[in-house]
Amino acid sequence: MSASIPASTSSAFLPLPPAKDIPVTFTASLKSWWAAGDKQGNASEERLLRRLPFFQPERMASSTNDSPVIALRERVQLAAPKHFLNTLSIKSTNPSPTAPPPAVVLHGYGAGLGFFFRNFPALAQWAGHRGTDVFAVDWLGMGRSARVPFTIKAKRDDISGRVNEAESFFVESLEEWRIKMGLEKMTLIGHSLGAYFSAVYALRYPTRVHKLILLSPAGVPHDPNNLTAPSRELTDEGDSRSIISASHSAVAASTAGVHKIREEQKAIKEKESRSRRLLTYLWEEGWSPFQVVRSTLFWSPMLVGKYSSRRFSGLTEEETRDMHDYILNITLSKGSGEYCISHILAPYAHARMPLVDRIAALKLPVTFIYGEHDWMDPQGGLQSLENLRKAGNYRSRMYNIPYAGHHVYLDNPTAVNELLVAELDDAGEQLYLFAASRS
Repeated sequence: MSASIPASTSSAFLPLPPAKDIPVTFTASLKSWWAAGDKQGNASEERLLRRLPFFQPERMASSTNDSPVIALRERVQLAAPKHFLNTLSIKSTNPSPTAPPPAVVLHGYGAGLGFFFRNFPALAQWAGHRGTDVFAVDWLGMGRSARVPFTIKAKRDDISGRVNEAESFFVESLEEWRIKMGLEKMTLIGHSLGAYFSAVYALRYPTRVHKLILLSPAGVPHDPNNLTAPSRELTDEGDSRSIISASHSAVAASTAGVHKIREEQKAIKEKESRSRRLLTYLWEEGWSPFQVVRSTLFWSPMLVGKYSSRRFSGLTEEETRDMHDYILNITLSKGSGEYCISHILAPYAHARMPLVDRIAALKLPVTFIYGEHDWMDPQGGLQSLENLRKAGNYRSRMYNIPYAGHHVYLDNPTAVNELLVAELDDAGEQLYLFAASRS
């Protein structure tokens, strides 16, 4: 691309203490728990974003470098008092009148925009080249957005009412954010539950969505005996082979490829231990895993540390420490949007109103992306493609990402970034044909 990003200027930033080591003793865990809070959460997010050479902290003067983009954080205030969405804006310094719609990156359940720190450089390069913008947003009640009360008025047996209320909590706040930001149309890049909400948003506001890119989406299949295993989010390990060569790029999904993923899921589910079954049961019954962690008080940093060390073992030691501090502060924040889970998902973590039965109404391009070792059942993606095509939508595709689990964008950023840029450039058809030749 012609627009290049200059070298990092982080040395010019005001000092920011490094993240402490992941605690392995009670004393270290207690100190970490005591230090947690909004100030520490802000610092933990900034550590991840300072890896971006075009990022400018709020308290720093505007840079005069010739970067094609600049990244800033802001709290976008919504109409209701104390309601705001934490937002990272990567804006072109030379907007083009023919620019494609901006991309909006949306995280999954209980996560935050900082999870995408390995994807922002490629997305920024695309934005600078095309003269457009990229945004990353924390859902209301999650990440570092406002932790407002989450309540459902519908009765327990009113499934559609419960689902509609839970979806509206997130989707309507995103629509209000879009209006405040002055965006006519967006390409939504959602992960997991964020992908589910992105699809729901597109169903409600189809004229506002240019394209959907769904990374390991939740809530797609409708089979109550599907192989989705939410407990694996707490037990899976990262792939240390995440420095991937070009030969390990995305491949077009096939029936055989999906069968291979499902066979792995079946084998793991059959070996599920009692503790794993308990984790799955608690998830299915609507218990928030973050609520459980918070209840352990001083021990919570050690519990989060066990997850961080295992799940993000493919990152560098410093990246893992920074991710741990970021996740810890998100987890220890006041419970809010996390309580949606039992209203959206039924037992076995399938949606109460599955996307596979709804998505055919979309007339816009939809791209499904799953990890080779994903714990989300990709069969729902294949069935969704079939339903879309039966409805006349032939602009939808599905890919598998090698050496990647549920966090595909973090496990194999090389392949995912290549795929995202191609899809954003509307060159996905050519890439899909090339990927199909490798599958």
